[in-house]
Amino acid sequence: MKIAMAASEVVPFAKTGGLADVGGALPLALEYCGHEVIVIMPKYKCVTDSKFKIARVSKDISCSVIGKNIKVYFIENSAYFNRDGLYMDKKGDYKDNLERFSFFCRAGLDLLKEIDFCPDILHLHDWQASLMAVYLKNLYAGRDFYKNIKSVLTIHNIGYQGIFAREEFAKLGLDWKFFDINGLEFYNKVNLLKGGIVFSDFINTVSPTYAREIQTKEFGFGLEGLLKERKSVLSGILNGVDYSVWDPDADEFILQNFSAGCPEFKVLNKENLQKICALPVNKNIPVLGIVSRLAEQKGFDIFARALDKICRMDLQLVILGTGDQKYHRILKTFAKKYPQKFSLSLKFDDPLAHKIYAGSDIFLMPSRYEPCGLGQLISLRYGAIPLVFKTGGLADTINKNNGFVFDDYTEEELQKIIQKAVLAFKNKDKWGRLVVNAMECNFSWKASADKYIRLYAKAKEK
Repeated sequence: MKIAMAASEVVPFAKTGGLADVGGALPLALEYCGHEVIVIMPKYKCVTDSKFKIARVSKDISCSVIGKNIKVYFIENSAYFNRDGLYMDKKGDYKDNLERFSFFCRAGLDLLKEIDFCPDILHLHDWQASLMAVYLKNLYAGRDFYKNIKSVLTIHNIGYQGIFAREEFAKLGLDWKFFDINGLEFYNKVNLLKGGIVFSDFINTVSPTYAREIQTKEFGFGLEGLLKERKSVLSGILNGVDYSVWDPDADEFILQNFSAGCPEFKVLNKENLQKICALPVNKNIPVLGIVSRLAEQKGFDIFARALDKICRMDLQLVILGTGDQKYHRILKTFAKKYPQKFSLSLKFDDPLAHKIYAGSDIFLMPSRYEPCGLGQLISLRYGAIPLVFKTGGLADTINKNNGFVFDDYTEEELQKIIQKAVLAFKNKDKWGRLVVNAMECNFSWKASADKYIRLYAKAKEK
């Protein structure tokens, strides 16, 4: 198949979150499976010739290559994209984001004809690319080149929808008839993600459980009714892990490489982590690691309320991340109160993240909702046993055979499951088997790509 992927961020060129990881990894897996793939993204200020090998295609289009021969096409517009941030600055979201990404979507569709690449599937990611589905079915519907292209929209986090004032609708170049309940209107505002959901041929999100959750009032962020209407073309496909980056047997950031075949070397990384974090070196005390955005969605509301009791348990905590200042203050207070048990790093530090995965016994991820989650998948490969709330991708990947799961979102239940994990750690034989089970789990992008290929085939046949 011929597949064109449109995303607002793609590793290694630009990244703010997990969308970029998918944008970079999925095309590689699809190419490996024998499909012809191109990627379309904006050319931001951070995408420079000095960092990447970029060639000029036309006046406003440039190109680079990833994988064996995946061409990444950059849509250029210095007024829209030559900025320090992708979507926002210190003052908040850019006020012209609707214009920026409607331009990106029109230019992306035009690019396909310009380079004579007529894809079977146009795979769109999140609200920033959603307008391509709207334009494809309307403004471009009468053009022969585009008539057989099918669209697939992936929702990475339905909490981000691209909502703008009603007055901005005219800037989209669409007839006002599309500003209604069956189009892009959403409580008298413009909702770009809604447009993508309405006009895409198929819709998926990043885990089977999350696909069900977003059809409920609790997790649908106002779009649950529409998603229920379109449930016949809605599915969930887990993201994969790039094991070329996250592999304890070859990881250059950790002290000692190890694998499921020789997990006993993991303890050397634990000792190293304890030294780096100025914690007492003791292999018999479980280390609980957290690498996360510090926000309520990630479970820090119940974690903060349970923290005093958690710190009284026989354990050590290592936390890396940044986020809401509220949680910065709370965590700083506990780090000072329990210096022998609590290490806190309020920053982004990729090498330290690798060391935490490698050195932790338990990886804590009590997210209130988590569309897919990457941390728990990485921690499995590093033998850091995930402890998670039963939601989204966490529910789809973690169970009693490879981790600890609680299903009542309260600080009391979080406290209980941590205590259970700490007690389980004391039984070395059982714990050793649990670690091997975890490390043998396989969430490679190849498995995810196979499911996407089946989804593409369905869309193509529609």
